[in-house]
Amino acid sequence: MVSEFPLGTPPLANNFPLRNRIIAALTRGTLVVEAAPQSGSLITARLASEAGREVFAVPGSIHSPQSRGCHMLLKQGAKLVETAQDVIDELRLSIAPTMVDGDSTIDPADPKASISTRTDTVLRALGHDPATLDALMARCGWPAPELSARLMELEMSGQVARLPGGLYQRIQST
Repeated sequence: MVSEFPLGTPPLANNFPLRNRIIAALTRGTLVVEAAPQSGSLITARLASEAGREVFAVPGSIHSPQSRGCHMLLKQGAKLVETAQDVIDELRLSIAPTMVDGDSTIDPADPKASISTRTDTVLRALGHDPATLDALMARCGWPAPELSARLMELEMSGQVARLPGGLYQRIQST
């Protein structure tokens, strides 16, 4: 969705570092969960660091090749992350508690709509069964960027889990 390349450009591996440079610059921090020693994730982490952004890494098994990149980042000063709260605390984010108010037609870009109201809208749309981003977009009526941002906040606050296959699931009753 964010790229210097024209629409229709195929996903070529050589283009990823250019795109990820933009992504790293737009974020407050980059979290690496798994990375082999020669992975694109490490390129993105380096770009984030060069842009003055925080770099976070989740440690893994010392026997897993997919953990070696994270371990390298930790040795180089990346912040160790065990829970989402570690990132929230480091970036000094405030996640508002969810409140029920019954309005499921909140505009996510409306500054008058509170974070808790918009969060509740997404949780109601999600229900208790896994759903795809497309299904949630249809239920909420929100565009993908706003819905993705809200889902990320809910994931970081421990209310939603991202599952394989592009599914999201509620993991905490509100």
